[in-house]
Order: sequence, then C-alpha cells, then structure tokens
Amino acid sequence: MSNILKGAAALSLALVVSACGNNAPEEEYVVVEPEPISVEPTYTGKYK
Repeated sequence: MSNILKGAAALSLALVVSACGNNAPEEEYVVVEPEPISVEPTYTGKYK
C-alpha cells in the first residue's frame, strides 16, 4: 500500500472512533418540589 492510502485509512479510522466514542449518556437532573406540610385537625371533644 502506498503511504497516502495508509494515511487516509488511519485518518478515517481515527475519525470513526472519535465520532462513535462521544455518545456517553448524560446525567439527567430531576428536581422534585416537596409538598407543603399540613397539620391534621385535632379532636377537642366539642363541636364548633
């Protein structure tokens, strides 16, 4: 093989590897807002 053909093959291989190696999954950030805390009614013994 000529040097030009070897260089072109090496360059194309490097391009394919670099293009395929960049597909790492990114982390997703999930923000969960807490619900407001409510006080349960207490029994007083009498009706209001």
